[in-house]
This record gives sequence, C-alpha cells and structure tokens, in this order.
Amino acid sequence: MEITVVTGMSGAGKSCAFNCFEDLGYYCIDNLPPSLIGSVLDLLGQGKREVAHAVFVIDIRGGAFFDDLKNSLHALTDAGMPYRILFLDASDDALLRRFNETRRSHPLSGGGSNVDGIALERKRLLDIKRAADIVIDTSHMKTAALSDEIKKLFLPQTENVFTINITSFGYKFGIPAEADMVFDMRFISNPFYVPSLKELSGNSKRVRDYVMKIPVSRAFRDSALRLIEELIPYFSTEGKYKLNLAFGCTGGRHRSVTMAIVFNEALTERGYRTALIHRDL
Repeated sequence: MEITVVTGMSGAGKSCAFNCFEDLGYYCIDNLPPSLIGSVLDLLGQGKREVAHAVFVIDIRGGAFFDDLKNSLHALTDAGMPYRILFLDASDDALLRRFNETRRSHPLSGGGSNVDGIALERKRLLDIKRAADIVIDTSHMKTAALSDEIKKLFLPQTENVFTINITSFGYKFGIPAEADMVFDMRFISNPFYVPSLKELSGNSKRVRDYVMKIPVSRAFRDSALRLIEELIPYFSTEGKYKLNLAFGCTGGRHRSVTMAIVFNEALTERGYRTALIHRDL
C-alpha cells in the first residue's frame, strides 16, 4: 500500500489536496488523529477491497493529538511500511490574505491575531517540514495549479485518470443533474414508430443500425466527437478529472441509448477511460 501523509500550514491548500487525491481514486481520511494511523492501516489490510493508495491529512486542527505524529511515523518505519510526507506551505502574507478573504481565524490564534497563530504554527511544524519528502509552496498557486502539481508528482506519467461518464436518459424523466454537456437526440427519426423496433432498445444492433443509417446522425456523431476531443485538454487544465456527457431522447430508450453506445465505443477506441450508464432503460 502506498501511504501519503499530507500536512502543512493552515490555509496552504490541504483541503484542495484532499479533494485532488480523492478525485484520483485514493482512499482519503481528513483530520485523522496520528495515533490512529496504524489502526486504520490494519483495518484496510483486512478489508475485502484492496486499497492501493491511502492518504491521511493531518494538521494542527488535531490539537494535542497532532503531537503524536512523530511517534506514529516512527511506528510505520519500524513496521516496515514506507510512506511519503507532502508538506504544503505558503508565505505569511499569502496565508493572512486567505484568512482575511474567508473571514476565518487561524486555529492557533486563540481568538487573537492571525499573525501570532501563523508564527506559532510555523514553529511547531518546523521539524515535520524538514522531514517532508515533498514541499509545495502554494503562495502563488490557484486550486487548479495545485491539483495539477499533485497529479504530476503522484501519478505515473502513463496513467490517464480523466474519465468520461456517458449517460443516456429520457427527457420526460428529467435531465441528469450532474451533466456537463447535454445533447438532444430528438432531431433523429424515432425508432419507436417502427413496429419491428418499438419493443427493442438501443442495445439492439437493429436499432443502432436504423439510427446510424440516417445521415444527420452520422454528421452529429462526427461533429460532436471533434468538439469533445478539442475541449478535454481544457477541462484537464482546469483540474477537472471527469466529464459528464448526457444524450437524451423522449423516453431514453432508442435514440439516446444508441448515441451513448456509439460515443462510448468511439471514445474508448481513442484511448479515453469511459463509463456508460442507461439511466432510464
């Protein structure tokens, strides 16, 4: 199991890092008391589902529990369990600006000055920062830039985590709430009105052949594929790891299912990771 401990200054981006690791499919726990790391790893090792990557976000919010971190890390070393420490830092000015923008107080300010809280935290974290395997300064980083940096550091360069979720649906049951791009297939002749196809669905090759023999269906497929492929790099640049495509027709049975299957096959052939679901079939 690959173990990563994420820690660092309050306001330096640990929540963003947590979300990024979670999007990458890592098993993540936020604000875990360090003394429980060993117990959690034991439970994960006994589970039916194999966990390849575990991320523990640990910081000063744990109060007195945070002081157990050194002992917990020593215990991992003694047990022969390798781990990496990712430390997120930022300048005092950047941290102060972020606390002011969110109107929150530093966890160690005690209701007083954020400046004093930052100084105290920096002093308490000095040893763990020195022991860190990776230190990222987020002073001038936006969320997408930090996510991109984590992706570069923690993922094999050959691994593509961008996923395209493809859903077919019926408009009479409502548009999928999570859809990023919605395509209306009701411009295509409806197989529902063909007696031999009415009781079938887009899962049937006969229905798909009927739909895709129509010239406008093929023209739409080619144009939409070009559009989607042109946009994917920009979604990735903005730190988005999933693109949700939705294809709709009246009942979600013939035309939408056909197009969802056609696009799933085409994008898979192009090397993209896809997931296909027929919501209303």
